[in-house]
Formats: sequence, structure tokens, C-alpha cells
Amino acid sequence: MSEGGAGWKAVRPLRHRNYRLLWTGLAVALLGSGLWLVALAWQVIELGGGPVQLSVVTTAYSIGLVVCVLFGGVAADRLSQRSVIIAADVVRGAVLLVAAALALTGLLEIWHLAAAAVLVGAGEAFLIPAYTALVPRLLPADQLLAANGLEGTLRPLAQQATGPALGGLVIAAMSPGLAILITALTYFFSAACVLAMRLPANEPAEADETDEERATGVRAMFADLREGWVYVRRTRWLLASLLFGTAFVLFILGPLEVLLPFAVKDQLGGGPKDFGLVLAAFGIGGAIGALAISSRSLPRRYLTVMTLMWGFGSVPILVLGIARDLWVMALGAAVVGATMSAGMVIWGTLLQRRVPDQLRGRISSLDFFVSLLLMPVSMALAGPAGALLGVPAVFIIAGVGPALVCVLAVYFGRMPSDEIANPLDVTPEPANA
Repeated sequence: MSEGGAGWKAVRPLRHRNYRLLWTGLAVALLGSGLWLVALAWQVIELGGGPVQLSVVTTAYSIGLVVCVLFGGVAADRLSQRSVIIAADVVRGAVLLVAAALALTGLLEIWHLAAAAVLVGAGEAFLIPAYTALVPRLLPADQLLAANGLEGTLRPLAQQATGPALGGLVIAAMSPGLAILITALTYFFSAACVLAMRLPANEPAEADETDEERATGVRAMFADLREGWVYVRRTRWLLASLLFGTAFVLFILGPLEVLLPFAVKDQLGGGPKDFGLVLAAFGIGGAIGALAISSRSLPRRYLTVMTLMWGFGSVPILVLGIARDLWVMALGAAVVGATMSAGMVIWGTLLQRRVPDQLRGRISSLDFFVSLLLMPVSMALAGPAGALLGVPAVFIIAGVGPALVCVLAVYFGRMPSDEIANPLDVTPEPANA
């Protein structure tokens, strides 16, 4: 049973040096992103801002993300994915280094944070498609599910649990500016890890591009994007999932990113440590959900389970708007985190198992773009909606809305019949390493 145990299978991808370096860099960068999440909120508050000002800054981040993500997908397909990741990390680190210097010298203003957020979002838009495209080049096909489980466990633990908790402690003991500085250093560390990788022979950077290919690059880019969109439009379950993801982001993201700090402050009388603990509960729940779903075979009704977990699993978010005790708010956040992450592990496996190899990079980019299309709208509406309707009412809408939409997605996507016709609870054929 040396290689047959579930625990061994879960960590098998880490035996590969390149993936181990990539994973280590990702882990540290995600830790920094969690720090940045708390530092950003309390830096705005320290500058005298409220929900509307924080909404402006987070909207700037989402605009940078959404505007650049399709270009990031093309870059991931046509350039060295390693180089794209390094460049994205270096840019994010340099931007936050400047922001930290301004904060620590007392020169920082809200518009500086908004400008930094745009560039950080743009950097992430290039990094995520490149990371998604690079992982299958580093691992054999039969280890991709385990890699999804590893990342699905790591992301909430680092970005949503440890990072925010550490950020709360750093801010409480020192200042938001120092937390921003630490975030910048984590991105530089991530770039160094990726730089230390030795690329396999089929990495795009090592394939020479002809002059003809370079000359038709722009035309080919739009042709590639068109081909990917046509595939999405013809694939009913995929289109329904992406449309639901768009609505889900509209309902959920703005309240979580913009209004949660103020719910903690106003309802609990809490500070950055309490905010960090609520985010930590969200992350720990996410890690548990990802680990639970990846430690067994996918459910036969994988599309229905995934969509209902996202839809009805969001209902406890309404607790964040009405709770008067920290433990109640943390418990609601943990349940939402668990269902979101479990669904994401299934989704990642769907993209790897049901999307053709030659389309996977473009579909991943389109997935990211369409899913986050209303992210800036959610961020922009959250602050004014909280001021107009009150924070509790916005969280109630955020909890109930996805539950209603997910039922429509299951019906429109014909998910029950599709998942039975295309089972994933079977061992995939090994791919060429």
C-alpha cells in the first residue's frame, strides 16, 4: 500500500521538483495576498475612509483583473508560462513596495491605493492563466486531481486563513504599511521560486516561434478567443456554469470584500484581529471542504452537486450581516468557505477532464473572465447598497440570491442528464508525461 493510500496520493505531486517549487512560491504568495486583504481594508480605515472608499479601491483591483485576464490567457498560450508568472510576481511586488513606502512615510492617499490595486489585479490576471496552463506540463495526467486538492487546500489556508490572521496581528501590533511591505516580499519570494525551476522540453519558452507565426500573432489571438467562445456556447453545462458563476460573483464578492470589515466593526465592536479571525474561519472551512471532496471519488452527480454546493452553500453568508457574536460569524464564514472550495475542486477537475487539451488554456481564461465579469459591479455596488439598505439586508440578499439562481443553472444546463452520460468517477487514461 506504499503508493495506494489516499494520503500518499494527495501529496504525490510534490515529489516533482518543478511542481514543488511552483507550489511553494504559490503558497507564500497566497499568504501575502491574505495579508494584503486585511492591510488594504484597515489602511483605508486608517486614512479616514469608509465603505464607499474601500469599494472604490477594491473595484480598481477588480477592473485590473477583468480587463487584463483575456490578454493573460493569450500570453499563457503564446509565451513562456514561467516568464509570465515571474513578471506578474515582480510587478505586484514592486507596486506594493512603493505603496508600503508611502504608507510608512505618511504620504499614502486613497488614490495611491486604488492605483496600486489596479496593477496588482492586472498582475494576477496574467499569473492565474499561466499557472493553470503550466501545471499540466509539470505533472502526469493521473496526478492532476491530487494537485487540485493540494491547491484547493492551500489557497484557503494561506490566503483566507493564515494570511488574514497574520495580517490582523501585524496591523494591531504595528501598522497596515508594514503588512503591505511583507506582502511585497512574498511576491518577490514567489518569483524567485519560479525562477529556480528547470523547465521541461515542451515548455513554450523552449519552442522557437517562426516569423510567420509572429506576424499573424494578433489575428491568431482573436481567432483563438473566438474558437474558445464557440466551444463554450456549444457546451451547455459549461455555459450554464459560467453564467451561474457570473451571478454568484455579483451576489457574493462585494459583500465579502467591502462590507465584512464594517460588519465586524459595527456589529461586534471588533478590530483587525477579529476581522482576520473571521477570514481565517472562512479559509479553514475552505481547506476542509477541498480536502474532503478530493479525498474520495467525485460524486456521480458531480455537476449537480457542485452547483448546489455553491448555491445553497452560500445561504450562511447572511449570518455575517446579523451575527452579534464572533463565533457565530466565524461559523457562518467557515460553512461558506467549505462549500465554495469543494465546488472549486470539482470545477478544476471538470476543466481538466472534460475540456479538450488544445482548448484548455483558452477555456480557463474565458472561465476567469466570464466568472468575474460582474466583479467590478459587485465591488462598486456593495458600498452604496450597504449605506442605502444597511449591511444586514445586503448580506441577506447575498445569501438567498445564489440559491435561487443555482436551481435555474441546473435546469438550463441539463446537468443531471449530462453528468450521467459523462461519468468522471472512473480512472482517467494516463497521458504522456
